[in-house]
Amino acid sequence: MTPNELALAIRISLVELAADGTLPVSTDELPTNIVVDRSKNPEHGDYATNAAMQLAKAAKMPPRAIAEALAAKLVSTPGIAKADVAGPGFLNITIDAAAQGAIAADVVVAGAAYGRGTSMQGQRFNVEFISANPTGPLHLGHTRWAAVGDALAAVLAAAGAQVDREFYVNDRGNQMELFGASIRAAALGLPIPEDGYKGSYIADLAEEVVQAQPTILEISDPVDQQIAFREAGYALQLAQQQETLASFGTNFDTWYSERDLHTSGGVDRALDKLREQGHVYEADGAVWLRTTDFDDDKDRVLIKADGSLTYFASDCAYYIDKRVRGFDTCLYLLGADHHGYVNRLRAVAACAGDDPSVSIEILIGQMVKTMRDGQEVKLSKRAGEIVALTDLIDEVGVDAARYTLIRYPADSPLTLDLGLLVKRSNDNPVYYVQYAHARISSVLRNAEAVGIDWRHSDIAFDPALLVDEREGDLLRLLAEFPRVIATAAELREPHRVARYLEQLGAGYHRFYDGCRVLPRGDEPLEAIHISRLWLCAATRQTLFNGLTLLGVSAPTKM
Repeated sequence: MTPNELALAIRISLVELAADGTLPVSTDELPTNIVVDRSKNPEHGDYATNAAMQLAKAAKMPPRAIAEALAAKLVSTPGIAKADVAGPGFLNITIDAAAQGAIAADVVVAGAAYGRGTSMQGQRFNVEFISANPTGPLHLGHTRWAAVGDALAAVLAAAGAQVDREFYVNDRGNQMELFGASIRAAALGLPIPEDGYKGSYIADLAEEVVQAQPTILEISDPVDQQIAFREAGYALQLAQQQETLASFGTNFDTWYSERDLHTSGGVDRALDKLREQGHVYEADGAVWLRTTDFDDDKDRVLIKADGSLTYFASDCAYYIDKRVRGFDTCLYLLGADHHGYVNRLRAVAACAGDDPSVSIEILIGQMVKTMRDGQEVKLSKRAGEIVALTDLIDEVGVDAARYTLIRYPADSPLTLDLGLLVKRSNDNPVYYVQYAHARISSVLRNAEAVGIDWRHSDIAFDPALLVDEREGDLLRLLAEFPRVIATAAELREPHRVARYLEQLGAGYHRFYDGCRVLPRGDEPLEAIHISRLWLCAATRQTLFNGLTLLGVSAPTKM
């Protein structure tokens, strides 16, 4: 019995108590969110709930009296062995061994679907977690969201949501012109513009462009030639970004071009919508959006006095376009230098007639730095002063980089210890979790090698045999996985999945070190061996499912 199943059983019991008059409340007054927590002390039971205390005010009864009535009702529920009242009205619940052990079979049967739920079914999310100029390699700032954003999208989908992963290509504006000018200068042996791009990758791009298009050097007009270099470099750099992200295990459903937003008329349509809502006005020759009506610190210019559009106009159009495409919630994952965007983007949603508490969310990711032996290091080989994503992959590998970036809350600064990330020891969290998966895989291979077909054995899986304390701990951990995913999705915190996997790995190691799984030597195969093999398989499946959500591999040998 999982915590969600137990919460449902408690809810049903409360409904029955209200129906027979034991609880003087209507069904509408019963708590809909039943809190069920794992007991910190197994001697007190498997789970605890404060449902009686939640209901005391509405029922006008002492919470302990409600808990006693609820306990009497619950013990008649199949799978619940005992329910004890504690303190002012807490309820400690012990699950029947067979019901608890059955979780192992449930996990194995569910396979890759175990943990997935429906708590966000019917919701459609646009998750934009990288917004970058196609003017250079992706750097460490992009890297954190490349991992965290991808994992967040995965947990939202696992919770039942429809999710679109989106990369916003900033392919318009002055940075693109400087990019073209920099490549042209490198190709012609001219000085790079003062505000241009100076990483050695620019010379590489220039050489690649000239090799692919030798006639580009024959273009006589400097402006036309710069445009040609810009467009050729753009195509090459965007393809490189896409290739790099794919190698990092991050793939997008949509690569959205800022240029296309303008050429398709999206900006004009957005401005028309904002005008219709009554929040656009003119002053000092410019066109403004009155965002101060919705907690922004100042109104924002949409069209300058010279008639040119601002970047903010693009931001407005991009948000409105997402809503036109049918997304219920637009989730923006921005860098640490974008705190000022939070209120202005929420104001855009309000100015467009939406409820910003529903239609838009902005998450801010903090900075990442790399250390080795206590000293900060720069990994950049080709990109000037930045640390490129490809350099981090070369240094520690995809799994270590992704897992470590995901396992910490994104809103806190992160230091990557490069020495630790390549260690094959339990001090390295990703190794610890992957080793647990590999260790279980080895156990199951050994069983197969001695002829034990645990899944189709004549000896049936008997969940009631899994009564050892370490088996109970492991089963309770397995039962938590669906709730971990649902919570990670609800709170937008995929790091919860990583931390859970570490707890599960630790629970498995304790179980394996204290509970013999395979018979020794000439010992006969018994039901306890089969039952423990099912428990091993369930743990491996859950580790696999969790690592897959994080985009990290689950090796069978290490």
